[in-house]
Amino acid sequence: MVETAAQSVDVDIEALAAVVVAEAMKGGASDAEAVAREGDEFSVSVRMGQVETLKESGSRALGLRVFLGNRCASASTSDLTADGIRELVKGALALVKVTEEDPLNGLPEREEFGAIQVDQKLYFDDVYSLPGPERIEWARRCEAAAMAFDARITNSDGGDFNAATGRKVLANSRGFVGSYKTSYAGVSAAPIAVDVNGARQRDGWWSSARRFALLESPEAVGAEAGRRAVRRLGARRVPTQQVPIVFAPEVARSLIGSVFDAASGDTIWRHASYLAGKLGETIAAANVTIVDDNLMMLPTGVGGFGTSPFDGEGLPSRRTVIVEDGVLKNYLLNTYTARKLGMKSTHNAARGLAGTPGIGCGNLFLEPGTQTPDQIIGDVKAGLYVTSLMGFGTNIVTGDYSRGATGLWIENGELTHAVEEITIAGNLREMLKNVTAIGNDLVFRGAVASPTIRIDGMTIAGS
Repeated sequence: MVETAAQSVDVDIEALAAVVVAEAMKGGASDAEAVAREGDEFSVSVRMGQVETLKESGSRALGLRVFLGNRCASASTSDLTADGIRELVKGALALVKVTEEDPLNGLPEREEFGAIQVDQKLYFDDVYSLPGPERIEWARRCEAAAMAFDARITNSDGGDFNAATGRKVLANSRGFVGSYKTSYAGVSAAPIAVDVNGARQRDGWWSSARRFALLESPEAVGAEAGRRAVRRLGARRVPTQQVPIVFAPEVARSLIGSVFDAASGDTIWRHASYLAGKLGETIAAANVTIVDDNLMMLPTGVGGFGTSPFDGEGLPSRRTVIVEDGVLKNYLLNTYTARKLGMKSTHNAARGLAGTPGIGCGNLFLEPGTQTPDQIIGDVKAGLYVTSLMGFGTNIVTGDYSRGATGLWIENGELTHAVEEITIAGNLREMLKNVTAIGNDLVFRGAVASPTIRIDGMTIAGS
């Protein structure tokens, strides 16, 4: 299947955002804010060497948020013609007149706006340096390397290559105008292995980067995907028991994301988080430090996947320590939630084209420890090394945690057989305090990252 879409309007979106704000103010708004986005994307998926989907698309869209005193409303459009813009402004101004007042609504104060001025290395045009046929070949090469890894790999869910660039613009009636460009490239494979009894196991691996030159080779990615699929063969259940759980980095990052969600101002002011009222208290082991750094540069010399010059409200990006040496130091706040809590924004506003700003992370991570993953596993007499999780079993209100899991059984410090059809359970209140080891293997493959983590006292529900 081939899909294509073209950008049909040639327009400077930064100038357009400023014009839309001015038009909203002329129409009677007391304040206004516009977000404009444009971008293009290429993606190809091959299966068993044949192209299954090929997509090349481009898009432009604009969102407008208007204020009338303490009232607020928003609208968005992808029609950037003169008529489309007039309808956008007209629609937003009509909506704001019928919304309820909220005394905490409003843009940040004028002196709070700003953007990081240094080049954060977020955009590289080499993500499109490969001609189209070679992009398809990268997907084929990745899948082929996975299939060639082991004779027991007989099928595939595909190999993929993706590239994208984008630009975001934010402008408001208090004098802020900012924009930045980003780029992305990625390659992945998902092979299927079959054991002697015909049982199938699927796994995968990927590489992603802001520039094409930093991608791992498709052969390396495919071989790792194949290794991961094969090691799941022969998986079986284990008895229900309490043992140490070692989380591989690719799954440990979801735990760090749960801490972010629990510390988000939206859940805190609603008292919908177990961390409400816990600022300054010890919530984790002394070896746990969790940071949200929107300014991060990666060791490769490019900006992190969550790096940006400003947040979703036009406040300059910053670094925020959430948990330091086990102590909860900060909630994550945008302007509205900060006002709700009588605090200051941590510059974590995130927003789409329409609606009010939410709260999002930049580069969120658990600071690494000193042990290697092998050393952590080697210290476990009997336990589980978790390599994938299923379901959404984290209750932020109570801290209860329950997820379907697969992985590898640890016996006398060695990885033995694969494990499946089990559930791991605990409570974040105790889990974070029972972090007994943190690995030195922190690698950013996305905006949220974690090294290997060992947590004691969790329960495996199995046979």
